Amino acid sequence: MKLKYFIPSLVAVVAAMFTGCSKDNDPTYLDGLRVSQSMVSIASTGGSASIDVETAGSWTITGAPAWLTVSPASGSGNGTVTFSADANEGRNADLYLESEGKTQIVRIVQGLQVAAPATCAEINAGPDGKTYRVTGVVDRILNTIYGNWYIKDATGEVYIYGTLDAKGNTKNFSSLGIEAGDVVTIEGPKTTYNGTVELVDVTVVSHIKSLVKIEEGTSASFDANGGDFMVRLAVSGDGPSITIPEDAKNWVGISSIVKTDSTTNVTFHVAANTQEKGRQAVIDFTSKSGSSSSTVSTTVDQMGLQGTLTNPFSVEDIIAYCNKLGTESGSEVFIKGKVSKIHVSKGAEQYFNSQYGNATFWISEDGEYHNDKTKDFECYQVYWLGNKKWADGNAQISVGDEVLIYGKVTLYNGTAETSGKKAYVYQINGVKNDANGVGSLVAPFNVNGAVAAISNGFRGNAYVEGVVSKVVSQFNSNYGNGTFWISADGVYNNDYSKDFEAYRVYWLGNKKWADGNDEIAVGDKVVLYGELTKYKDTYETNQNKAYVYSVNGKTE
Repeated sequence: MKLKYFIPSLVAVVAAMFTGCSKDNDPTYLDGLRVSQSMVSIASTGGSASIDVETAGSWTITGAPAWLTVSPASGSGNGTVTFSADANEGRNADLYLESEGKTQIVRIVQGLQVAAPATCAEINAGPDGKTYRVTGVVDRILNTIYGNWYIKDATGEVYIYGTLDAKGNTKNFSSLGIEAGDVVTIEGPKTTYNGTVELVDVTVVSHIKSLVKIEEGTSASFDANGGDFMVRLAVSGDGPSITIPEDAKNWVGISSIVKTDSTTNVTFHVAANTQEKGRQAVIDFTSKSGSSSSTVSTTVDQMGLQGTLTNPFSVEDIIAYCNKLGTESGSEVFIKGKVSKIHVSKGAEQYFNSQYGNATFWISEDGEYHNDKTKDFECYQVYWLGNKKWADGNAQISVGDEVLIYGKVTLYNGTAETSGKKAYVYQINGVKNDANGVGSLVAPFNVNGAVAAISNGFRGNAYVEGVVSKVVSQFNSNYGNGTFWISADGVYNNDYSKDFEAYRVYWLGNKKWADGNDEIAVGDKVVLYGELTKYKDTYETNQNKAYVYSVNGKTE
């Protein structure tokens, strides 16, 4: 059976090579740019071949793969270019010779381009440039014009980038009548693009229609609540037989199977996911007729449980959740985001105040207010830390603060928001109380606050105040930064819970320190701003990602 397809293919390739050589080995001319030949052959045992370039201007050659050496790859005026390659059964590459706005393609062909029979796994492990022949099942079709799709067999899958029609033309994939589930034999050269293995512009050698086809329901996605979905199949033969993976049978089940004259409709139920980790199942549908067998698959994805303390909703996810609910949630959830805007009412920003004890503000993923209901979430009339009314003396909220909100949510006139007075700020910049600051400019962390925030996993930007207790390396113009320790009272305690390291911080204004700037000294009162982190047992600013915001009240 292999010889049936191999011999015509080999004859065609050999004929094409001899025909091409008689034409392309002649000099190729462009106005102002000439090459002695535009097709260069290198023996499969390896070696070199050269062409002559004639041009009055400068020129460059690009597009060379890793297996091909081009020497030289650029020049000026007339010259000779040599192409070299190690031994290989067969591969090719198109290079681009450019000069003064003109481009000449030079094709490099090594060996005889005979397709090597292989599995998907062998193709994935094989060298680029080699031509392969593989038999498998058509999986996901991504583009029906160029013919971009996946082929899979028992060993894995390979991405197909471009499929030639029966006449060898591109952009006519639909003429082949190929559908998911069909069994095909194809051949084409392998390349790797951005880490993805591809067979490029493949030729279809044989094509057997599938005995089962999915007309509806090739995939289904669910949130943690689960639900039902249907797969509509067109079946010939004695199918379908349905296979659910063993590890998915406890959460995916068949609710009903209804057969009509033309289709088989299978309804599945997806149970609620009580775990934070998402899960996936691939369900196979198989039909047989005599010795022939066809299998198609549908993929079911389910999100993990969201809105918990350890897996809070992101801003965009909570907005989607509220839109799906359409009403107030039945239980409280956690939401994480960055304050992007304080709500304005009657010309005034609605910060926390002691009259009402709550505030209204917006949060987003990036701390920017987008004026977009799909990206901005409103924290409406939320209480302060500990679910308490805000009181005079408490810290204040600021744009840029990273917050964790806990409470009920709703959708009000198309706006996703917390339910009024049914939610509160559970955590701000990593802390659950404001006794040691909240990391904002108006309420910076003291050392204890910074240590607590970092211990709770906070790794964002924050303000930290303290008194310089020890200078490790003075600021200098060579690196522009300095390293020193701060504490609450200016005493170095040699205690990681009481000492905070300003590690390689920049100077005022987030600028590199320069000759003539003041030096830091023990006893100086400083406010730092930047990214907080922990290195081994040391609580500190992240290297070169923080600076001295002020020294003894001076900011510049």
